[in-house]
Amino acid sequence: MRSADDNTTLSVRTPFRMSPFVVLFYGCVTILVIAAMTLPHSRDYVGSDNDDVMRLVEVRDFLTGQGWFDLMQYRLGLEPGTLMHWSRLIDLPIAALIRLFGLWLPPLKAEAMALTVWPLMTTLPVLAIMGSTGARLGGRAAMHIALGLTALYLITSNKFLPGAIDHDNVQVPLMAFLALALSSGEGWRIYAWAGFAAALALAIGAETTPIVAVACAIVALQWGWSGVAMRGRVLGFSLSLALCVTGFFVATVPPARYGVVTCDNLSFGFYSLSAMGGGLLFALALFASRSLRIIRLALLSALAATIFITAHEIAPQCLGNPLANLDPMLVTLWLDHINEARSFLMVAKTSPDELGGYYAVGLLAILVSAIRLLRRDRPIAHLTYLLLVGVSYAITVIQVRGSTFSNLLAIPPLALLAADLRHAITHQKRSSPSYNLAYALTLLASVPALWSVCSVLLIDGPSSVAERLPSDKTLPTGSHGKTARHGCDTQADLQELADLPATTVSAPSGLGTAILRFTHHRVLAAPYHRDQAGLLTQLHIGLATPKDAHAFLAGAKVGILAFCANDLETKLLMRTKPDGLYAMLDKGDVPDFLTPLPPSPQSGLILYRVQPETEKP
Repeated sequence: MRSADDNTTLSVRTPFRMSPFVVLFYGCVTILVIAAMTLPHSRDYVGSDNDDVMRLVEVRDFLTGQGWFDLMQYRLGLEPGTLMHWSRLIDLPIAALIRLFGLWLPPLKAEAMALTVWPLMTTLPVLAIMGSTGARLGGRAAMHIALGLTALYLITSNKFLPGAIDHDNVQVPLMAFLALALSSGEGWRIYAWAGFAAALALAIGAETTPIVAVACAIVALQWGWSGVAMRGRVLGFSLSLALCVTGFFVATVPPARYGVVTCDNLSFGFYSLSAMGGGLLFALALFASRSLRIIRLALLSALAATIFITAHEIAPQCLGNPLANLDPMLVTLWLDHINEARSFLMVAKTSPDELGGYYAVGLLAILVSAIRLLRRDRPIAHLTYLLLVGVSYAITVIQVRGSTFSNLLAIPPLALLAADLRHAITHQKRSSPSYNLAYALTLLASVPALWSVCSVLLIDGPSSVAERLPSDKTLPTGSHGKTARHGCDTQADLQELADLPATTVSAPSGLGTAILRFTHHRVLAAPYHRDQAGLLTQLHIGLATPKDAHAFLAGAKVGILAFCANDLETKLLMRTKPDGLYAMLDKGDVPDFLTPLPPSPQSGLILYRVQPETEKP
């Protein structure tokens, strides 16, 4: 069957729409499995990622009166604080849930309930979008295969577990919907919603900016190739993108920062480029859709050149890696030890057993999409997924955090392949062992977690599976430099610190978010690149000789130094500088400007009161 937009379908004979009851069934099963796997063993209602803790701190500040436009974290970093790059668009629904449950529950229980419900709620739109994609492109079988693979993706991802309140679980359905809209070949309404999804993704966080940029290029190329046939869709997408990104910019950026360019969130740079690009594409579609194809493509080339020149003038620093300007010391002692910031080469060198989970499924989807595109099999869909998975995969090669999206967007093309193999077996009487084997292998190879397990089995043996999966139990983790927890950051560990008068605390950056959550203190460092000055100061304190360390502590107005010998950052600093302050404290050699406080038997954290420099003996 060949549709009007040349979107060939092999395994479906009539249009098929997914019933909401199907989504509800898969959603209930997915949520129940996640809850059964996590809640009985949970020791905390906040996720294991430092971003989850930091988001909770930000939401608490919002609920206690900090302004909508005020994203300053006043208790983080050197004075006056650290301006965070996160969006209130994620804080708002979490805060609303806390207020809602607070009508019946005490504050901490209301908070726990909200943090449990929110990530589980976000599984439903992901399932609905991925199931609808399978149904529209491949019929009933593709729908169920896509739903099954998506359920496994959600269950095995830490982005949708109870307590996971970082923005990734909102970005995921937005990217899935973008792909659905551009691959389905439907009318202007779904393209208009795609423009809204692209604008919302830009407003929430910068991680998906390359994917959104490629999606915009796909829409533009669809118009350049098809002309008037795509006119309404492109008008809907471009106008929606320009208007919605303007609305989100005005709604989330304070007027005083309208002209500021930053590369890690929605600022004047990303706003101006997306609004201008949407506006210019709208004008082209409105006035030049009936032009010759060569003219349309030439106009698109001029538009692309205009966008690039404007980007180079307005935000040249955003054309590369936003973390490229980090101090080299931070790169060596911090960024290079972050799990989700590792490159393909670093993973291959340090953890080859993790390569399969990060890279196998995306590569398979790229190959499948390319081959089927060459065969003219649903060319619009497979070209769309080839490009979107391709850019996500390129991000993953640079930093493995991109695998969240490459593994997600790989599901539809692989589900279509599996559905077509099933159709060949059941309807075309091709029940040979080779077809059955191909069908089974396609399903198995489409599950990233299975690649992870098989990699560990092959490289490390069966005994290592329980220890190595998930990998964030053994390595620092998180999209902004989060570090794993090591016994110094629970509420019990920090109770002695919480009982002390408010001051500035020097502690390893991995403990920063826990100190903000459980105490009233200010913390010098937490694992966020915008706290570069605080991070550098904290590293210098741990590495410096006692005399220099005292100067750093006094300059940062630190009142308490918290030492955790089991912390990964602390161990790294002790290895790097055996005669530094941290190494001395680990040996029990305490400088005279530090006064040990009585240790708590419940905590591995050792606290020292810092004497002012003027009182130094």
